[in-house]
Amino acid sequence: MSDKIKTGKLGEKLAADFLEAKGFEIVAKNYRFRKSEVDLIAKKDDWLLFIEVKTRSSVHYGQPEDFVYEPQANRIFDAADEFIFSTDWRGHVRFDIISVKMNSNPPEILHMEDAIN
Repeated sequence: MSDKIKTGKLGEKLAADFLEAKGFEIVAKNYRFRKSEVDLIAKKDDWLLFIEVKTRSSVHYGQPEDFVYEPQANRIFDAADEFIFSTDWRGHVRFDIISVKMNSNPPEILHMEDAIN
């Protein structure tokens, strides 16, 4: 496994732990539908969150959250539609980004609500 993949997996674990500490239930990790993937799907009360986790070991080339582009967002929306349909979800839905910066100790985690639209 490459260092980039290891860093990404660690970022996703840290993001999931962060959400659970805030009272969210992680209902899916790396949810896939066709060519789409959602890193984390979390639930709290009547909210369902579809979360893209962006992890970087350095911010030399920019902030992690700056790397969610329109084509990726559209794939996240496609996967979310399928998940909502297949689970018959009737509550609120939100699309968030969690940025994990590994170049500090402890890693810096930033949760941006309603960041993908």
